Amino acid sequence: MKNNIDKKQGLLIRLDDIAENMNWKLMDKCEKLFKELNIKPLLGVIPFNKDPELLKFEKRDHFWNKLKDWSKMGWEICMHGYTHVYDNNTNKKDFFNYGGKSEFYGHSLIEQSKRINNGLKIFSKNNINIRSFFAPNHTYDYNTFDALKNNGINYVIDGYGIYPYKKKGLTFVPQLFYKEIMLPFGVQATQIHLNYWDEKKFNNFSKFLFKNKNKFLSFDQAIKKTKQSVFSKITNYSVEYGLKFIRIFK
Repeated sequence: MKNNIDKKQGLLIRLDDIAENMNWKLMDKCEKLFKELNIKPLLGVIPFNKDPELLKFEKRDHFWNKLKDWSKMGWEICMHGYTHVYDNNTNKKDFFNYGGKSEFYGHSLIEQSKRINNGLKIFSKNNINIRSFFAPNHTYDYNTFDALKNNGINYVIDGYGIYPYKKKGLTFVPQLFYKEIMLPFGVQATQIHLNYWDEKKFNNFSKFLFKNKNKFLSFDQAIKKTKQSVFSKITNYSVEYGLKFIRIFK
């Protein structure tokens, strides 16, 4: 029974806010840890970072060469917004009902397509192919999804559910929790903001990785577990609307 459960669970390590300016001391330590345990994380990269909080961190030269090295190791380079600067408010009307400010929600399809396309041009200039995306602050509307598809991006690392699923012509890899949790079944992505960690948080993360070292998935492995069965659709639907209901009254 344990082996059967193990085959049905897995976690994709998703790191947010990867940019030229970031907490490189902790990123270097995470890189060493991932290599040691043969973990292939997904990196949410901000292509044209203008976030004033992130700009306070150290800027590392040869950032794009570093990304290419990680990509060659099987790490997924994912587009995480364009500038990471919020210029709109969702009033909890965004697709996932997270609420708060947004870089994409509420803008026209033309404007959202422009931001995504401009980001892709930066990646292309540095010889990095992009197929996946997640928006800052989890905030999307229907224009966001159309803009992604129009620009050849078919995977979103966000959403509700127990397994990756297809919706609106895209594949979603669910991200449910703000801390690292290994569910007894299902496939999830983490949400890791290592830029704001201290040593204690890193040590706890390290212990979590060693404890579950055989249960982590690469991005390719995660999307292969996309479920379209009736059971998975009902389960995903229940999780989605249950969490949306909670967030409406939060």
